[in-house]
Amino acid sequence: MPFVSMLWITVFSPAGCKADPVSCRLWAQSHLSGLSMTGDFVIGGVFSIHNYMRSDMDFRELRFARAMEFAIHEINNRTDLLPGITLGYQIRDSCAAVSMAIKVTFQLANGVESVFNDTDSCSKSASAAVSAVIGESGSTPSISMKLTILFFFFPTMAKQQVSHYATCACLSDKREFPAFLRTIPSDQHQAAALARMVKYFGWTWIGAVRSDSDYGNNGMASFLKAAQEEGICVEYSESYYRTQPRSKLERVANVIRRSTARVIVAFLATGDMNILLQELARQPPPPLQWIGSENWISHSEFLRFNMCAGAIGFGVPRSVIPGLREFLLDLSPAQALKSPLLTEFWESSFSCSLIGSSEGNPYTDTSQLRITNMVYKATYAIAHAIHGVICNDTYCNKKLTKLYFTLMKFSLLQILDQLKRVKFTTKNSFQVSFDSSGDPVAVYELINWQFQKDGGLDFVTVGRYDSSKPRGQEFSMSRAISWVGGQTEVPRSVCSESCPPGTRKAVQKGKPVCCYDCIPCAEGEISNRTDSLDCVQCPPEFWPNTKRDSCLAKPVEFLSWEDTLSIILTAFSITGAFVAVSVAVVFYKHRDSPIVRANNSELSFLLLFSLTLCFLCSLTFIGQPSEWSCMLRHTAFGITFVLCISCVLGKTIVVLMAFRATLPGSNAMKWFGPPQQRLSVLTFTLIQVLICVIWLTISPPLPFKNFKHYKERIILECGLGSAIGFWVALGYIGFLALLCFVLAFLARKLPDNFNEAKFITFSMLIFCAVWVTFIPAYVSSPGKFTVAVEIFAILASSFGLVICIFAPKCFIIVFRPEQNTKKHLMGKVPSKSL
Repeated sequence: MPFVSMLWITVFSPAGCKADPVSCRLWAQSHLSGLSMTGDFVIGGVFSIHNYMRSDMDFRELRFARAMEFAIHEINNRTDLLPGITLGYQIRDSCAAVSMAIKVTFQLANGVESVFNDTDSCSKSASAAVSAVIGESGSTPSISMKLTILFFFFPTMAKQQVSHYATCACLSDKREFPAFLRTIPSDQHQAAALARMVKYFGWTWIGAVRSDSDYGNNGMASFLKAAQEEGICVEYSESYYRTQPRSKLERVANVIRRSTARVIVAFLATGDMNILLQELARQPPPPLQWIGSENWISHSEFLRFNMCAGAIGFGVPRSVIPGLREFLLDLSPAQALKSPLLTEFWESSFSCSLIGSSEGNPYTDTSQLRITNMVYKATYAIAHAIHGVICNDTYCNKKLTKLYFTLMKFSLLQILDQLKRVKFTTKNSFQVSFDSSGDPVAVYELINWQFQKDGGLDFVTVGRYDSSKPRGQEFSMSRAISWVGGQTEVPRSVCSESCPPGTRKAVQKGKPVCCYDCIPCAEGEISNRTDSLDCVQCPPEFWPNTKRDSCLAKPVEFLSWEDTLSIILTAFSITGAFVAVSVAVVFYKHRDSPIVRANNSELSFLLLFSLTLCFLCSLTFIGQPSEWSCMLRHTAFGITFVLCISCVLGKTIVVLMAFRATLPGSNAMKWFGPPQQRLSVLTFTLIQVLICVIWLTISPPLPFKNFKHYKERIILECGLGSAIGFWVALGYIGFLALLCFVLAFLARKLPDNFNEAKFITFSMLIFCAVWVTFIPAYVSSPGKFTVAVEIFAILASSFGLVICIFAPKCFIIVFRPEQNTKKHLMGKVPSKSL
């Protein structure tokens, strides 16, 4: 007896089953259950007609089997496809179990019958061998069948397997399954389509349940990977298989009931889905939006579960197969008795009576021919492959057909090669072809469970998905979707509500990325779209609005002419200049008077001129800074004040020299006469001019936008350029002022006719106090107030000089003219108290 037959007897035959070595008679029946017909070429078929070895029959799977039978009869009646060649079939029931799938694989390989022909060394006659196998309906049984065929490599059985319903993406691996093809798309496409659909409807928080099988585990793994890429979070991912303990089923059901996700993706086989829905129906969960895989979403058996109303999912396109319904209904009692399967169907449908109707039976329901069409296409694909091996355009080679059994292995490999290359259109206008992975182009209909006018649920096609179209164009909607609870609006299922513009998402610790808090953007940052992961910094010249969802241009601030502070400072500046000019006018008018002549009128006029310039130079600090105004304001300030202090210093030196000149034998005044006075003023001023020129040459003060003092506005100010240049110029003024103060202080006790030294001392004291105070105030004042402090220092020091030096003289000239005499100045007239 061949090894395969012996293996089958050992593993699968009932206890006590033995083989007679003489006649090869089995002591027990092999219990073959199925449909069969002889032919020149035999096609095997494996379907899950019964569920996991229970007695109830799956009429839908029986329809699949009979659709294969119908297709073969249709092919045999054609003259353009395999003319003169008859196809047969051997259809077996795997009971949706892996063990039974392996068993029927061995049966198809050996063609086991109750009695073997001992003249052929107990080998099965070649006429029963199959050319190809259609099936199985499930992925795991299909994998088991394929591995069985590959492992034992039966020379009398075809290696090629074409499945109509096994969708596991793992079967596309041609290194492991080189001869596996299918007419239904791989779950790889369906998983990607489901993930994109979930993303399309805005669901980011979902639950997931799957069959604990190759179909469910591989399909869900592909979906979860695609969902992660789309930014979708999964609250839970549970698995269940129908043979697992009931406690596992209850645990899965309770997880679904307690979940916060309102959308659930179910990658379940029909048997597992049926059990799960029955368990959930005992204690219904909150309304859920079901997303179904093609395995159950178009299965009419589940329409009785109203809790799934509004469910959506992808199914293979619905089709019409002309003549199939009539073939299914054309089943007489005599025909039913020829097969145990059809006998069981007859008894189940009519309760062993001819009275009744099978109109509502899934067997005769041809309104949703989806997977049935996949069987139909698979059968035609095999027929076209056989045709490609033995036929040309006009006839089929009968001799080659007879040689087929002699050259079995070679011919079967030829059929496999032809099968991979088939490309045709079926009678019902569906194209059939396979890619390099043995898969068809993935085309799905988006199916929605909607209530009809009679109150019952039905499948409604609301859209289409075509993987052959460019990215982003795969979906096309054709009608409105009815959601869970009959809603017309898309239900929401999120862990956290969307973060509005102006905030960013912060993931909650220990939770998926879809669970987050909305954190307001930090100061200076914005987010201008919903659900921003990060806030972006506004450009330096912009600042967020109140809502922090857009950047607004920062207001530019400077000491403008319209500011109240500017107006006040301008008034004081003009007033000071007017006072200086008025004093000069008084001095000029009384230039010949003793008091004017005694106080060095030349230096006095030069001092008044420089003070006028000092008052007016403060105006250059007001207004929008520009390159010229920035350079002018600092250099004008530095030079005019040096000119002013130089004049005061000259007057101080004159006072000292004049006192020494009154001493007997002193000729000090000849060393500091008018020429020396002019030269000293010019020299001191030129030094400051040189400092300013170097400063402007190396790094001049230029306008710049200060972003540091205020974050919400820009301070437009004049930069110092070279800070060293600024402080050297300012320090030089301070040095001259300090020198002048020291000299005046030394001369403060001179006789009253030289009491101008006292006034100079007071003026220099005020000057130095103002500018010493100015330094910290200047450094610490923000924005435009920095400029205001500098103007105030200029005006205060200028007013100090005018008032302390010239006010007493003007008072005598204007209000005490009797004191404006030479005798009075020489001290020869007793002074009166003022």
